[in-house]
Parts: sequence; C-alpha cells; structure tokens
Amino acid sequence: MLFTEFRFAVFFAITAIGVWALRGNGARKLWLLAASYVFYAGWDPRFLALLIASTAGNFWVGRILADRSVSRRAWLAAGVAGNLLVLAAFKYFEFFAASAAEGFRLFGVHVPESTLHLVIPLGISFFTFQGISYVIDVSRGAIDAARSPLDFALFFALFPHLVSGPIVRASELLPQFVRAPQLADMPVRWALLLFGSGFVKKACIADRIATVVDPVFAAPAAYGAGAKWLAAALYHVQIYCDFSGYTDMAIAVAALLGYALPPNFDFPYLATSVRSFWRRWHMTLTRWFRDYLYVPLGGNRGSRLRTARNLMGVFLLCGLWHGAAWNFVLWGALHGALLLLERGPVGAVLSRAPRLVALGYTNLVVVLAWVVFRSPDLTHARDFLAGLGGFGAAPVATRSLDSGWLALLVLLGCAHVVAQRRVAARALARLPDWGFALVYGALAAVACAWVATESRPFIYFQF
Repeated sequence: MLFTEFRFAVFFAITAIGVWALRGNGARKLWLLAASYVFYAGWDPRFLALLIASTAGNFWVGRILADRSVSRRAWLAAGVAGNLLVLAAFKYFEFFAASAAEGFRLFGVHVPESTLHLVIPLGISFFTFQGISYVIDVSRGAIDAARSPLDFALFFALFPHLVSGPIVRASELLPQFVRAPQLADMPVRWALLLFGSGFVKKACIADRIATVVDPVFAAPAAYGAGAKWLAAALYHVQIYCDFSGYTDMAIAVAALLGYALPPNFDFPYLATSVRSFWRRWHMTLTRWFRDYLYVPLGGNRGSRLRTARNLMGVFLLCGLWHGAAWNFVLWGALHGALLLLERGPVGAVLSRAPRLVALGYTNLVVVLAWVVFRSPDLTHARDFLAGLGGFGAAPVATRSLDSGWLALLVLLGCAHVVAQRRVAARALARLPDWGFALVYGALAAVACAWVATESRPFIYFQF
C-alpha cells in the first residue's frame, strides 16, 4: 500500500476518522496500533508476527534494564545482539554465505551454494535500529524504560514511519503518547503542503525519471557516454525525490494524526561538501550512526589513524545497512574516503573555493557514488563508470536520451534552490481558508495530470 495509491487514501481516511472520533487516549492509541498492524500486514502478513515478537522482545529487555540490580551490560548486549540477529538472519544470511563460499573457492575448496533464499521483511532495517537505540538509551539512563506495552508497541509500529523511516527514537515519540492530541493543534495547512510536496516528488518526478534511468542502467553498453552521464544525473534526482518524497508524506500523515516525526532531509544537494551532504541527507540515520557507533568508538578523539578507522568503519557499515551486496559496501567506502579527504587538503580547498565550485564538486562526487549504489554489482558499476569516460561503449551505434531531460534537470535544480527559500509555502500560508483550498485543489489537479502511468515501490523499501 503506497502513500501515492488511492487505497491508501481510503485506509488513511478510515484511520484518521477513528483517531479523531474516539475520545479516550487509550482507545485512540489502540485503534492506531491496529491500523498500523493492518498496514504492515497488507505488504506481507507472514512477517507481522516478526514485528510483534521484535516489539515484545525490546520492551521486555527495556523493563529488565530498568532494574538497576541486574547485570545491565549483559542484558544490553543481549538486547543489541537480538536485534542484530534478526537483521542478519533475514537480510544478510545469503550475502555472507555466498561471500564465504566464493572465498573458499579462491583457495580451491568447493563449497556448495546455499539453497536457502529468505524474503526480506519490509522495514526490517528501520525497526531493528529503533530497537537497538531504545535498549541503548535505557541502559545509558538517557530515557526511562516504557511502562505501557501499548505505548511501546505504537512507537515501534506507527505506520507512517514503520517501513521506510525516519528512524524515530523513543525519546522523540513516546512522550507524545502521554496525552491525546488535540484537533485544534493539528497543523493542517503545513501537513497538506508537505504531503503534496512529497506526492509530486514521488509520483510526478521520481517515477517518471525511473522510466529513463532503468533502461540505461540495465544495458549501459547500448548507450553512449552522454546518455550515461544524463542517466546518472537523473538518478541523482530520482533517489532524492523518491526517498525525501516518502519522508515528506510520512511526516505529513503523522502530523494529521496528531504526532510529530523528526525531519530527515534538509536540501542535501545544496551542500558544499560531502560532510555537509551527510548532515542534510537521511539525517536520522546519520545521527544514529554518530550516536550509537561513531562516538562510542572514540569519534574524532585520539590520533588521526584512529579517527580514520572509526569514520571508515561507520561508513562501511552504513553501506552494508543499505543492502547485502558489495556495491553498497563500496558506496559506503567511497563516502568514507571522501570525508577523510575533506579532513585534509580537499577540505581546505573547498573552504576557500567559490560556493558554486564547491557545490559542483559535491554533486559530482555524489553522482558518481550513486552509480555504484544503483548498479546491481561491482562489475556493472565498473563498466558504467568506465562508460562515463567513453570507454567500453557499444561497437555499433549507441543510443541517446532526449535532450529535454537535460532541460528538466536544470529546471529541477532551480526549483530545489527556490524551495529552500520557502517563498511559495509562506505565500500559501497567508491565504484565507477558501483561497488556500482553491489554490491547493488547482495544484493537486495539475499534479495528478503529471502522475506517472506506472506506480513504483519506494526505492528505500528494499532496505
């Protein structure tokens, strides 16, 4: 059930009516939890039991950690290991088994490949990370362990953020469940504008661009260098509009139900360094790795070598978090290496360079890294990157892409700059209710006319 589908509109209408019609806070939360489980089961009902079991396990460990007389270190290790075991079993078993078999074959030892092929539960990378952050925060004393199983289950499974983030921490959501949201406090205009923005990004931009990008990445040898560069730049736009579009809609949907989710994007393609890019892209994941891995490892305290080890280790794991394949690991390594370079001479040059130059450099290296991210394997990534330089092109006539897509790239770049200034949002906020409804309806009608004919799953659903 995609946020851009009509059936989601029906599901959300029923859910919202139930939430705001019920008077008691407990009844509202119970209704919303039931709706969240229905939403998740709609994708694959087989994994609803896994979600409930993961919820119960983390709640139980949190309650034990609240008892100061127990061995908190041992129970913390058990809680973190339990979440990682669930993630590893479903997401990484085949990857590690295949990699181990390949390693043995290099030494002449034949190991039969695993015949066990597991379906990856939707959102597993997100809700397991929420579980890990919860047990760590309780162990540190940063938050109190949840006392209400209902509140904790709703924090874990609230459907707007369940399948693709933002990665919400207990300290951000559990306090909101103490009292029932008030309809008068709901930011209706802001939420509608945010949802509309996300809808346009996903259904009108990302899904349309996918029809151009996918064929080029599927058969790069059939296209010339110019077409490959254009496809790489378009994917740069596609993945941003797809993922930030989901986040916009998730935050808006939660707001219309009375709850606030943390922001996840802050115009990342206007960053003037890779370091700044990671402060603006998937911010909840970046903060998660910073607070629960990078800082505990020592962060940038200590020698340069230790800092480099910590930074590279974090980004290798960040790449692996995105997918069980070596191209994701390489993508993480590339970003780690770029951040290390920015701690040295590259950073010094960028700090003195004109903003436009720094902006161009950042987007260029991010585009090249996205090629590795988008490619199905390392060989494919190598060939695509070589093709950008004109190497390995098709021996006969190569295909090209419509030059109109280049004009669209320029237009979307200008829109990205204008959107950061929030001029349109402020103008719409000043309109009377009837004026806002009229303009919003007209814009929605125009947007619907540009919706891609084929609806595609969100890219981050696979992670």
